[in-house]
Amino acid sequence: MKTILPVVALLLAAGVGRAQLTVDQREFDFRALASHYVKHYAPYEWKRDVFGFDLMDLRPWLERVRGAKDDLEFYEICSLYVTALQDTHSSFSVPSRFVASLPLHLDIYDGKVVVDALSRLLSPADNYPFEIGDEVVAIDGVPAEAMLQRLMRHVSAGNPRSRLRRAAQWLAVRPQSILPRAHEIGAEAELAIRRRGASLVESYKIPWTKSGTPVVKAGPLPSPRFTIAHSGFSGADLPELPEYLRPLAELYNEKVTLGPAEVLGYGALNPVYARPAGFQQRLGLNPATDFFVSGTYAAGGYRIGLIRIPHFSPPNTAAALRQFESEIAYMEANTDGLIVDVTRNNGGETCYGEELQRRLIPYPFRAMGREIRVTTRWVNQFTIALELGRLADAPEHVIRMLESNLASILKTYSENRGRTGPMPLCTETLDRQPARIAYTKTLMVLIDEFSTSAADAFPAVLQDAQRAVLFGMRSNGAGGTVGSLPTGVYSESLASHTAAMHHRKAPIVTSEYPTANYVENIGVRPDIYYDYMTVENLLSGGRRFTDAFTAAMVEDIRKNR
Repeated sequence: MKTILPVVALLLAAGVGRAQLTVDQREFDFRALASHYVKHYAPYEWKRDVFGFDLMDLRPWLERVRGAKDDLEFYEICSLYVTALQDTHSSFSVPSRFVASLPLHLDIYDGKVVVDALSRLLSPADNYPFEIGDEVVAIDGVPAEAMLQRLMRHVSAGNPRSRLRRAAQWLAVRPQSILPRAHEIGAEAELAIRRRGASLVESYKIPWTKSGTPVVKAGPLPSPRFTIAHSGFSGADLPELPEYLRPLAELYNEKVTLGPAEVLGYGALNPVYARPAGFQQRLGLNPATDFFVSGTYAAGGYRIGLIRIPHFSPPNTAAALRQFESEIAYMEANTDGLIVDVTRNNGGETCYGEELQRRLIPYPFRAMGREIRVTTRWVNQFTIALELGRLADAPEHVIRMLESNLASILKTYSENRGRTGPMPLCTETLDRQPARIAYTKTLMVLIDEFSTSAADAFPAVLQDAQRAVLFGMRSNGAGGTVGSLPTGVYSESLASHTAAMHHRKAPIVTSEYPTANYVENIGVRPDIYYDYMTVENLLSGGRRFTDAFTAAMVEDIRKNR
């Protein structure tokens, strides 16, 4: 099929960099990357014992680094080293802004690669008559399954299902920051597509839209600087954070920064599923002022409330808490049961999540602990926080928390690769009390494989408190807080890591992992399994999914009466 290619800047052909790094420079940067994880990575022992990957054993990796044919292969080796950790919060970034994309979105439904969104502006139906729900069988002659396996090598994810679905996003969107050879594609992609209900496979050629300048070589001298989106965190992300807590701001960061290729609705206000029949919406109509989607509907003779929490990083946490508390007061007075949705929630801020928990658990409960990998940096940060707290006459309970935390940090600092026991970050102890207004009736929480980081912790605490029935799929398994640092002096690369590990109230028994109190990789397991990712749900707006969680909620209300 004839296609008109998009205009692409001439710089794309040239790339950045004219000379390769020397072998010594590559080895220096790789050792720096490995040292970053040796020094700062909290789950080292967990990954070594569970997956048999010892990040400290550099022999096979250095052999590959020394034998790399070019800088792109070096970047690939670094990426593979980090993704071997199977950690959502740990990633390696190439210093590139280059992205190539197709005018459609792909994901895994019923175990197949399926089109779940497309732009008719860029792919008009006259030329591209395929539709949402059609299967992509191959790309550029490579079977979709084989292409997924190639891309999965560069996916950082703690859950195998999340890893597969993230790889599916990159079939149609290729960021070089994640895929070092993303720019090595032609002007167009050839997609083999099987239409729904058809046996024959049709072929379509679709132009890639390309932006940014690809990095072809790093060069032996520093290259021009790039600004890279990453999972870093600063006190500026929390406008209400007291000055004395800002030195600890990074430890409150439990989110995945959204990139150019993400699942539909990830971190979005509106859910991907259809509203229940008769849904009377209260919040979510005005994205400028509404932090949640909420409403009520009738089913099985009961009035059911529904609140979607899209993420745990609102621009104004105080306003968001006031709005949430107002909704909880209304739901308490007007419903028989409440459904809280944290599916496709990309996480956020630790203490904000705990405050929402206090409005859903009407009795004392144990918050999520954090085991911190202690370095000199954290000794200094906790020391500064305590000094600032005393100077600011911080509340006594805050001073006690900071004193207790600093004592634990100092004790752990003397240990080889020391990691603290489970520490509180928001109050002086892990024991939390309910808020003045808290929901007391039947509660259900919707989770899936993209309930991530703080959205892993949120249902875990509710489950540990025996407060809610969890419905959906195993959560992401991004069980900790995120840090990031530059790692390559010559290659200008960046890496993120898990700085502290979530620690649950009681050990979790699974068939895949050792019994442990951790959320990392294990994730949070639902009480009722239900898979949204079917073509039927995609085409019906999730109607079957909505009916299923409603039926489960009605049954749970009956049992609790």
